[in-house]
Amino acid sequence: MNAPARSILVVDDAPDARLVMQAALRKAGYEVRMAADGDDALRQFRERPADLVMLDVDMPGRSGYEVCAELRAQAGVLLPIVMVTGLDDVGSVNAGYESGATDFFSKPINWAHFGHRLQYLFRTHEVTLNLSAAESRMAAILKALPDHLFELDLDGRLIDVWAPGAQPLAGLDGALVGRNVADVLPPPAASACMESLRSAHEHGSSNGHQFELSRGDARTWFELSVSRKAALAGETPRFILLARDITERKDAEQHITRLAYFDSLTGLPNRHTFLNRVDYEIRRGADTGQRLAVLFMDLDGFKNVNDTLGHSAGDRVLQAAADRLRASLRPTDLLARAGGAGRDVELARLGGDEFTALVLDIHCPDDALAVADRIGQAMRSPIRIDDRTLTLTASIGIAIHPDDGPDAETLLKHADTAMYHAKSTGRDNAQVYSAALTEHLRARMELDADLRVALERDQFRVVYQPQIDATSGRMHAVEALLRWQHPSRGVILPQDFIPLAEETGLIEAIGHWVLRTACAEAGAWMQAGAPMAVAVNLSPTQFRRPTLPQMVERVLADTGLPPELLEVEITEGVLMDNTATARALLQDLRAHGVRTALDDFGTGYSSLAYLTRMPIGKIKIDRVFVAGLLDGGESAAIVGAVLAMADSLGMDVTAEGVETLQQAQALMAIGCNYLQGYYLSRPVPAADVPALVAKRWRFDLLEPATIVVPLPGLQQPA
Repeated sequence: MNAPARSILVVDDAPDARLVMQAALRKAGYEVRMAADGDDALRQFRERPADLVMLDVDMPGRSGYEVCAELRAQAGVLLPIVMVTGLDDVGSVNAGYESGATDFFSKPINWAHFGHRLQYLFRTHEVTLNLSAAESRMAAILKALPDHLFELDLDGRLIDVWAPGAQPLAGLDGALVGRNVADVLPPPAASACMESLRSAHEHGSSNGHQFELSRGDARTWFELSVSRKAALAGETPRFILLARDITERKDAEQHITRLAYFDSLTGLPNRHTFLNRVDYEIRRGADTGQRLAVLFMDLDGFKNVNDTLGHSAGDRVLQAAADRLRASLRPTDLLARAGGAGRDVELARLGGDEFTALVLDIHCPDDALAVADRIGQAMRSPIRIDDRTLTLTASIGIAIHPDDGPDAETLLKHADTAMYHAKSTGRDNAQVYSAALTEHLRARMELDADLRVALERDQFRVVYQPQIDATSGRMHAVEALLRWQHPSRGVILPQDFIPLAEETGLIEAIGHWVLRTACAEAGAWMQAGAPMAVAVNLSPTQFRRPTLPQMVERVLADTGLPPELLEVEITEGVLMDNTATARALLQDLRAHGVRTALDDFGTGYSSLAYLTRMPIGKIKIDRVFVAGLLDGGESAAIVGAVLAMADSLGMDVTAEGVETLQQAQALMAIGCNYLQGYYLSRPVPAADVPALVAKRWRFDLLEPATIVVPLPGLQQPA
């Protein structure tokens, strides 16, 4: 498709001149319009602008210079205006250019060159238009960019500044052109600029140099990119410098760094940072023989916080713990060395409720134990979370370099091992690592691995220990006791693996198996004509399940055992976790006909208040009090008080751990209902229970030297 013809407005007062120009221009392919004077020309241009104006200089009324000036004011600098004149003096030419003329044609016009001259004018006009558009686009880009552009010479003098869209460069005030960067920027920033200039002068470009400027509390980072301008031979080198605001990028980098090297919850260094620091201190102290300690701390009871109050409360506890660690381990608060300086300690959070501390320049393990003691004291203080007051303690393990390991990973592992030893010795204490602990941990890990497959490989057994009615001498019930028949270690007793099962979460599956097995075997005794009640221990995990009564009911239904032949035993600590829930569960079990007993009574809270509120049918006195019964001391007083309390509440009492005839005699004499222990019978397999149902134990065959137990508040038998 052909482009439309360019339009030319010819302005001349001579009719013959207008006709000649019109003919020549139309022949050259242009659209031509004619005007006889300046006023007519201005009117026509306003109504319909032309692409080019040919303007006679000497006209009546408005002169060509005046019309040219008004057209220029109306159309702008880009309109091509050609002055046609017969005058050839320099003054006339200068006057025309000053009024805004683009070019001159002299009369008489050389028509052979006329078309070429116009083509050149239009080509120049197009180039000018394109250049103007490019400049507009560049101006728009510069306005949109948050960058600062400068032109400088090799000495760092500012020749020009372009930053139309950016705020004034932080730290730079007043006019910048003509000033040196060393005069307007702080020394570090000026040095970065000059280094970039020298690099660009040598290599043509340079980028990546960064500097920071501050004004009050505001801090801004800039990155420089410098390019050397093209120059003719002998010209002074010039450079274009772009300063880009990278503050947001720097903030993002710092945030990423904190995520990579610091714990987001507490602000403490994380595991990666801590291990790097420990390894650095080990290398640094290789020549000096410096000893250091790694402390591994775990919050005792933290899991209960998460389980009962939620993870939000748990996070606040961890933040409070971190704050206490910072406060308690300030160098000025620590025990001082002989030279008087505080011992350096660095903290970290590994994850969960595990924290670590690096103690530098210690002389002996006691130095690290002193730090651990500070931590323990700080953690024992109550923590207030909303309307609750929590008291947590810390178990701490300590490993010493170089004694306990050559590198950070080994020290941390051994400190962790020592921490688990602190847990196993009662919590709220600190333990120093020894090689024996590693062997103990290895054995524990092996036991853990074996325990995870023991149930599916049918390695568990249930045996039954009789509970004897002290009045009739008949077997009243049996207690189901778990044994692990390990393929290589032989029989393992519950106290050696039940705590591990509780830690690993296996206790619920094992407990369910014991309950189902005991009910099934008791059902078999009943079918054989020897019905006998069976007592089964419930773990705290089982008892916390709201669905416990339904699970027990399902087991009874599956095994065919009447509910009155099942007694479940729980410990005091389970009742105290949530008394309202515990009461509801016990009432539900009783409603199903299942009996309940409180095991190991006297070793926990032993609160009369909760006993009066709980539907408990039996109390079992712990074996530790039976063992000290004959001494006539505190144990005897406790046994007497329990029996008196149970009698007033209408509860039965079973004494565990009866090992001698004298203990049995004494318990019978003060009114204990049921006796259980090795003196009466060891635990037996299920197959042996029916034979014991018909047996009668005799307690009247006492030796002449009967021991009378002084029990406060109770009348002794004659």
